[in-house]
Amino acid sequence: MSEEAQKASIFLVGAGRMGGALLRGWLAAGFPPRTLAVAEPHPSAEIATLLKDKAIRDKPQTPPDVLVLAVKPQIMNEVLPGIAPLAGPDTAVLSIAAGRTVASIAAHFAPGTAIVRAMPNLPAEIGRGITAAYANAHVTPERRALCDALLRAAGEVAWIADEGLIDAVTAVSGSGPAYVFYLAECLGEAGVAAGLPPELAAQLARATVTGAGELLHRSPLPPAQLRENVTSPGGTTAAGLSVLMGEPSLKDLIRETVAAAARRSRELSS
Repeated sequence: MSEEAQKASIFLVGAGRMGGALLRGWLAAGFPPRTLAVAEPHPSAEIATLLKDKAIRDKPQTPPDVLVLAVKPQIMNEVLPGIAPLAGPDTAVLSIAAGRTVASIAAHFAPGTAIVRAMPNLPAEIGRGITAAYANAHVTPERRALCDALLRAAGEVAWIADEGLIDAVTAVSGSGPAYVFYLAECLGEAGVAAGLPPELAAQLARATVTGAGELLHRSPLPPAQLRENVTSPGGTTAAGLSVLMGEPSLKDLIRETVAAAARRSRELSS
């Protein structure tokens, strides 16, 4: 971590599931507790204990370097009027609220406020998330680097130059974990239908999905190559893939799935 990041003051508003994941990631990454402030009216027992043990304040003593908005999108308009005055002219606002555009957030702050809109996903809870982030024109390189460090504490970060891509990001990586969980669910049920005991089918499906995911994570090979590596001509895998690649194919269904999620994201943003 850079010296600038260690000295930066961070104010986290909302320490629920995702906000709490970020907080744990910051502490694990070495952000000093004395530089953090957290506002969460209804903390979980775990977060309450963490805040107490680390002596983390409930509001910043001076305008923070980064104000992180991790509250539910539907209450953002209620929360921001009381929070916005705490931001200073050099404060960067980092929002992870789904569906809230930079313009909708900027409306609550002074003109020229630096705003970063980010879309993390659920694996951030274990430090294996992926976050896409968009910075408006007022974000300086220094503030962008600081926001990057904050987001990277929960996993990978990909910066995008077009805020309009956030809807597609949401559909792929934001909602994507649910698609993978559903795959594991369906694979287990298919195992039962094939004659396996339910507990064994669930165990095999879970281990297969998580193991394949870890292999994908570690391997430099593209997914298509990994698929080909496990597929012997005329073998069992080829027989199964002939169904998934038939008509309609899994590729077609996934494309429709992502399109539907992106469409809903655009509706929520407007």
